[in-house]
Amino acid sequence: MSGKVTELENLLVPIVEALGYRCWGIEFLSQGRHSLLRVYIEHPDGVSVEACATISRQASAVLDVEDPISGDYTLEVSSPGMDRPLFTLEQFAAYVGEQAKIRLRVPYEGRRNFQGVIRGVEGDEVVLQVEEHEYLLPIDTIDKSNIIPRF
Repeated sequence: MSGKVTELENLLVPIVEALGYRCWGIEFLSQGRHSLLRVYIEHPDGVSVEACATISRQASAVLDVEDPISGDYTLEVSSPGMDRPLFTLEQFAAYVGEQAKIRLRVPYEGRRNFQGVIRGVEGDEVVLQVEEHEYLLPIDTIDKSNIIPRF
């Protein structure tokens, strides 16, 4: 996890939790002069538009004071949704048996993109079965991962 995301988590997770929600994860996409900060929240009763707006206002106030992001950025607060991103080993472990797409920061065995079934977690690695092959993907090499929803 990058230092910037850790800094943002330290600022934003307490706000989300104080408002009665769980912070599922934070994405920070630096895109030149304009960046995107996305905060995923969840609650057993679901996430409403009003809840997203309330958390967004509170987070904006703290971000304005602390100023951890230089330049312009867009703040988005939303539910992780059905195709929820996975950020931690605990989240991968909770979705064993589900299909997932995983993109790595650097190629592993000549590829960066994997799609398969999450088989588990071993140490600091995610076990992903792609067809007949199991891959052990270290969590710190995963750039992005999402559940593939079943309909």
